[in-house]
Amino acid sequence: MTIWITGANGFIGRYLTRELAQRGSPVHGLGHGALDEAERRRLGMGHWLNGEVDSTNLGALAVHTGLPTVLFHLAGGSSVGASIAQPYEDFSRTVATSARLLEWLRTSAPECHLVVVSSAAVYGAGNAERMSESAPTNPVSPYGQHKLMIEQLCRSHAATFGLQSTIVRLFSVYGANLRKQLLWDLCTRLSEGARVLKLGGTGQEQRDWTDVRDVARLLACIGDNQQDQLVGVINGGSGVATSVADIARSIVSSWGGEIPIEFSGVTRPGDPFSLVADPGMLNALSFEWQIAVRCGIADYVAWFKEQHR
Repeated sequence: MTIWITGANGFIGRYLTRELAQRGSPVHGLGHGALDEAERRRLGMGHWLNGEVDSTNLGALAVHTGLPTVLFHLAGGSSVGASIAQPYEDFSRTVATSARLLEWLRTSAPECHLVVVSSAAVYGAGNAERMSESAPTNPVSPYGQHKLMIEQLCRSHAATFGLQSTIVRLFSVYGANLRKQLLWDLCTRLSEGARVLKLGGTGQEQRDWTDVRDVARLLACIGDNQQDQLVGVINGGSGVATSVADIARSIVSSWGGEIPIEFSGVTRPGDPFSLVADPGMLNALSFEWQIAVRCGIADYVAWFKEQHR
């Protein structure tokens, strides 16, 4: 088996690379960022190509490694806020990149199993119930729209060309080395001596928080499983709802001290109230989430403090 990862130098990509390498699989990557020899070896990556996901670079990678058996597609936009600030940039990084990849697979590696990392943002505003894979999709941000577009591209290439893909809709992924979003922001403020943590929204917004170490295990598990249909969709969430207020309290508790937390009541554009998975289909894979949110948050705070000593 030959495994490729696009976006292998990104937050989730690095964890997935290590997870697959530890299982003994040859792993090769394509995406942005320089990797020196020591770091490449530490990650367990066989060959790394720094560049765009396009036919030239995909062909060059195939010369070094042979054609992929399984390809994890993680390259693309990764921020709702950035997609609102620069929607065309997010479209180019997410949709155009995916279209080029699918075109190359169609002509060069049609037997490859493609695992596409999508997002729960495709569901849109959400509701108080857990979201099943069959729930209506109605994105409320360019980020969510673009993720839905790549899902539709996968369906089109399956129907017309027989390409097999599994779409994994991830929820709120966090963990060490994530240097953005809520956890990073709160820890940064605490490290700067904040006396009060003031946040947007109500604090009652519900999210399905999953540690990136578990997410890497999940993706590896999905890559190992062959599906019956040409396109499968799986929610990559635990089904456990945790409010933003509870996450903030966990951060403060793990940091140490008693710091007040306040909420403005004003919700950001493109920010749904509730995004929590119905994990029914995932449970059929016999996959188990191992890292409780409380423990994962404590690990994140410990990592942050270590970085800022």
